[in-house]
Amino acid sequence: MPDDAAVTSEVTSDVRAIIADAGITENVDLIARILATGVGLGLDDASRLDLKITTAALSEMRAAFQHFAPYAGVPKVTIFGSARTRPDDPVYRAAAEVAAALADSGWMVVTGAGPGIMQAAAEGAGPLRSLGVSIRLPFEEKPNAVIAENSRNVAMKYFFTRKLMLVKESHGFVCVPGGFGTLDELFELLTLQQTGKAEPTPIVLLDKPGGDFWRGLQRFVDEQLVGSGLISPNDFDRLVVTDSVEAAAHAITDFWRNYDSLRWVGDRLVLRLKAQPTEAEVDELNERFGPLLLSGRIESRGPLRQEADDTARAHLPRLVMRLNQFQVGSIYLLIRAINDLPSAPQGPTRAS
Repeated sequence: MPDDAAVTSEVTSDVRAIIADAGITENVDLIARILATGVGLGLDDASRLDLKITTAALSEMRAAFQHFAPYAGVPKVTIFGSARTRPDDPVYRAAAEVAAALADSGWMVVTGAGPGIMQAAAEGAGPLRSLGVSIRLPFEEKPNAVIAENSRNVAMKYFFTRKLMLVKESHGFVCVPGGFGTLDELFELLTLQQTGKAEPTPIVLLDKPGGDFWRGLQRFVDEQLVGSGLISPNDFDRLVVTDSVEAAAHAITDFWRNYDSLRWVGDRLVLRLKAQPTEAEVDELNERFGPLLLSGRIESRGPLRQEADDTARAHLPRLVMRLNQFQVGSIYLLIRAINDLPSAPQGPTRAS
């Protein structure tokens, strides 16, 4: 069976001719790989079902990318919750209120575009601050009225493409009590964060006032998962569990107060900040987080040579360290410490 490299070699000239005829001049190498992979599927004698899945998934991703493109510079928060939650439920009101608070802070709210919590979040954010990614199911209702008002919805056939877009574009996540779907989305978020497959983002578990839905989950995690050695004791620390709308909104915005982004350069972790830390602050960070390093110290410096391609962030101060990658979950604690430094900007700022 020919591999992708062999297929690409065989069809390179024809593929590049098609790309040139279409007038495509950017990212030609990646477009060529996409087309060559399609040819490879044909050479593999892939079944019609496999080809239909591939075609639909690629088409859905293109539609979703177009859907989000006009709002690329706007920070987004995804709110997950049950489609069955009724408007008179306190959780419904909590979802609407946290969406309104984040919209007032300049964020857009992304939901699954359906009823229940999805409608509550869209109502709170308002039609101009809401984006929907709905799923086509025979028994599911159409996109809620708020999302439909400005046609800010993209419909997906597959859950995996829908989940990709509900996660990919967002700089924060709020989960309110829900069923299998909500828990599936939460645990996928946790898996991506735990394994380092996604960059750190704030994740908030918001309950109704006095509710213990998420505290029950936390007890299960502590007693069963941590107790059985299936996860690390600090894996749940990346979450903020609260029944306060104000605390939930603050956890999302405050995460980005001083922290900007990260990048791995070889075995070195580079954290970009909004404000330059003092020498004393760096010494304090080393004292607290030194045991998480493979070697050396946390250093304050400018961009590494390997970051020359990231000109948009060249002006930002850096903290550079050789973090033990088995301690990736502790990055959240380090980010929170960075945001609490006296040198950090005061008041919440938007994700960049």
